[in-house]
Amino acid sequence: MSERKLTILFMPESAYGPTNNCIGIGDILRQRGHRVVFAAEASWKGKLTALGFDEDLVNLAPPPENPDEQDAGQFWKDFIRDTAPEFRKPTIEQLDTWVKPVWEELIVGAKYCQPQLLEIIERVKPDVIVEDNVVAFPALNTAGVPFVRIVSCNPLEVRGDGIAPVFSGYPQDDPSGWPAFREEYDRTHRQLWTDFNAWVVEQGAPPLPDLDFIHPGDLNLYVFPEAADYTAARPLDSSWHRLDSSVRETDAVFSLPAAISDLPGKLIYFSLGSLGSADVELMRRVISVLAKTPHRYIVSKGPLHEEIELADNMYGAEFLPQTSILPQVDLVITHGGNNTVTEALHFGKPMVLLPLFWDQYDNAQRVHELGLGVRLDTYGFTDEELSASLEKLLGDTDVHARLATISADIRGRDGLRKAADLIEKLP
Repeated sequence: MSERKLTILFMPESAYGPTNNCIGIGDILRQRGHRVVFAAEASWKGKLTALGFDEDLVNLAPPPENPDEQDAGQFWKDFIRDTAPEFRKPTIEQLDTWVKPVWEELIVGAKYCQPQLLEIIERVKPDVIVEDNVVAFPALNTAGVPFVRIVSCNPLEVRGDGIAPVFSGYPQDDPSGWPAFREEYDRTHRQLWTDFNAWVVEQGAPPLPDLDFIHPGDLNLYVFPEAADYTAARPLDSSWHRLDSSVRETDAVFSLPAAISDLPGKLIYFSLGSLGSADVELMRRVISVLAKTPHRYIVSKGPLHEEIELADNMYGAEFLPQTSILPQVDLVITHGGNNTVTEALHFGKPMVLLPLFWDQYDNAQRVHELGLGVRLDTYGFTDEELSASLEKLLGDTDVHARLATISADIRGRDGLRKAADLIEKLP
């Protein structure tokens, strides 16, 4: 533990996954007496001070007319809802029509908030800056203090010849499709990267690595369990440190509601994440299948919760304390977001995966090929495939034994405190 009390500036992506990851690490640092400031996106106003952090927030676009009425991460919720038809395409076809537009939006935000970040850094005078995002913010790289990059997406984001291309969802043991995907990524993204890199350099930051939209840090952390990692195929240099999990300790206690606590059957958690749950049609489809099974369900309903009706064997709400629920359940149905996948493995839970976008395909494929869950066709699965996958995983004693061992290893490594220790040593 550092004797010197530091000021640590966190800038997470506006989505819940990266922000919750930073909350978990930041809370340990705060408990150790350090000042933790969040330069989060403005829609998080008040949500971080409630956890004991300082807020010095940024706008990634012109502020809405009524900012107090905007939900945290609302821009991305709207973006996902409006572009959901793209998720039905093969991943290689999404590169031009979905992945590239996401990068474009992220770049617009980075450029818009550059002056704000310079002002925040001048006010806060941080000793360390921590970014959990996928795009560079040059102000963070030119502040003259140690810069920490966190990868809280699937670590295929740190590219290499021996691993499948990120966003593809392609198998690790079948490289036949990798070259075509990489060529299409280059074709669709080369000019965008070239223009962004030129702007980054204009702001005084170093050039970006080829086709990467973010710089490496003085310290680089990534969240993924050793049991599922790719480092044998893509070794990393000494600046990289794996956090087997990063499970925040700030969630409220969760008690199973009486309405389902006395019902028979296994207990299953269903969540498509704060963004994926905006696809109400898909939520309703899954719920209709689960309603016919002999099990009980806790459902994270998400931002459009009022449009989602649950069956009698279910309890749900817009927001749920996920890390307090996972230890109590027998199985997780998930979109494959990195936080949920690593948290499920942290607690030793098998998964049924319905990936929607970004690195969720990669996580779903990795869990599936390691035999720790079942990846289904998100929009093409049959009722029988979903119900059969649940029964297969619930009854597989070998999988449960493997997951128990993996869970014990992950929890023994204590990713939160490892991250805090590494950050403390930087200045």
